[in-house]
Amino acid sequence: MTSTFHPSNTHIGHAHLQVAGLERSLAFYRDLLGFLEIARSGPTAFLSSSGRLPAQVILTVLAGARPKPPRTTGLYHVAIRLPERLALSQVLRRLLEQRWPLQGAADHGVSEALYLSDPDGNGLELYVDRPRQDWPWAGGQVAMSTDPLDLQDLLDQSVSNPGEGIHPVTDIGHIHLQVSDLARAEAFYSNLLGLEITQRSYPGALFLSAGGYHHHLGLNIWAGRGAPPPPPDAVGLLDFKVEIPDPSARQQALERVQEAGVQVEDWSLDGYVSGTMLHDPDGTRILI
Repeated sequence: MTSTFHPSNTHIGHAHLQVAGLERSLAFYRDLLGFLEIARSGPTAFLSSSGRLPAQVILTVLAGARPKPPRTTGLYHVAIRLPERLALSQVLRRLLEQRWPLQGAADHGVSEALYLSDPDGNGLELYVDRPRQDWPWAGGQVAMSTDPLDLQDLLDQSVSNPGEGIHPVTDIGHIHLQVSDLARAEAFYSNLLGLEITQRSYPGALFLSAGGYHHHLGLNIWAGRGAPPPPPDAVGLLDFKVEIPDPSARQQALERVQEAGVQVEDWSLDGYVSGTMLHDPDGTRILI
C-alpha cells in the first residue's frame, strides 16, 4: 500500500515541547532515556539520538508553566521509535531501575509499545515496529489492535546487554493529537497536507501516514467533541515537524493549504530548525 501524495521517506522530524523546568526535563530525556544534547540556546535545548542535527526532541522552558488542563486539544503523546527490540528493552530496563512509572504497555500487531509521561505529564510512547511484511491489513486498512504485551519477554532481551544511552537511529515515529472535530482534522491532514488514512475503525480516532507506514499521525476526540485548546502557558506541544523531502510533494501540499486559506510563514528557531509554519484547525503548529 502506498501513499497517494507523499513518498515513503516522508516522516516526523521533531517534537517541540514546552516544559516547566529545563534541567528537570533534561534529566529525563537526556540522562534517563538517553538522548544526546546537541545545543542550548536561551530557554531551549535541542536533542537527538545521534547527538547531531537535525534535532528530534526540542525542549523550551516557560517559567511557571502549568499542567495541560484535561479535556483540551493538543498533545496526546509523542511516539519515540526504536529500531530493534533490544534497544527498547534497554530503555525499559533503565526505566524500571529508576522506578519511573509506566502507564501501560500494548502489542499493537504492527508494533510493541510502552506508555509513560515525562516530568510535566506530556504523554510518551516508546515503541519498536514489527517487520513491515508482518503488519496485518484488512479491507485497505492496517489492522492495529491493542493486546497485552509480554513485558518479561521484552525485558529478557537485555539481560546480557543492558546498554547505555539510546540507539543512535532512534527517531520520532509518530505524533498523536487530541482534536475537537475528527472530520475537520481529517480534511486538513488528509485533503490538504496529503496524508493517507490507514485506519478509521478505532472508536473516536483516526490514523494517517505517508508511504504505507502504519501511522505518522494519530488523531482522537477522546477529550470530547468541541474540546478547547490548552492555554498558552500550559506545558505541552509547541509544534512538530513533518519532513517531506520531495520538493514537488512539499510544494503541492503548501499550495493546497494556502488555497484553502490557511496562513503560512517562514519560521526558524535559533538557526537549528527551519521550515514553513502553519496551524491546524485546533491551533496546533506544524512545521513543513
